[in-house]
Formats: sequence, structure tokens, C-alpha cells
Amino acid sequence: MSKKTKSFVYNFIGFAIIFFTTRYLVAIYAHLEGYWIPITAFVVGTLLAPKFQTIQTNEGEKLFMKWLFIKGFKEIK
Repeated sequence: MSKKTKSFVYNFIGFAIIFFTTRYLVAIYAHLEGYWIPITAFVVGTLLAPKFQTIQTNEGEKLFMKWLFIKGFKEIK
């Protein structure tokens, strides 16, 4: 699997986990109704999910992650 495909899959999985967890918690505890539940979960998921990106360097493609709770960038091997 190429690094670009890995970054896409990791972005999707990270967002999906946070989205479904937030959607469940908002539906139970926030007492929102209708479209507000998935909209709120989408915004929270977008802000809190880690971002993965591939960068072309002299050594080849590298996969990096940036997250709100980690300072700077982290290389994924």
C-alpha cells in the first residue's frame, strides 16, 4: 500500500472513530434533535481528528501526523 493511500485511510479511520463516538455522546447527553446531532459530531470530529499527510523528500515519501494534542509533527514509519 502506498503512503498516500495509508494517509487517506488513517485520516478516515481517525475521523470516523471520533465522529461516531461524539455522535453517540451528543445524542445521549446534549439533548439535541434532528440534524444538529450529526452536524455537531462532524465539527467536533473535524477539529479533533489527527491529520496525516505524505511529503516527498530526498529520501523518498514520508508520512507525517499532526494532532491538536501533540506539539509539532510526528513521522509515522
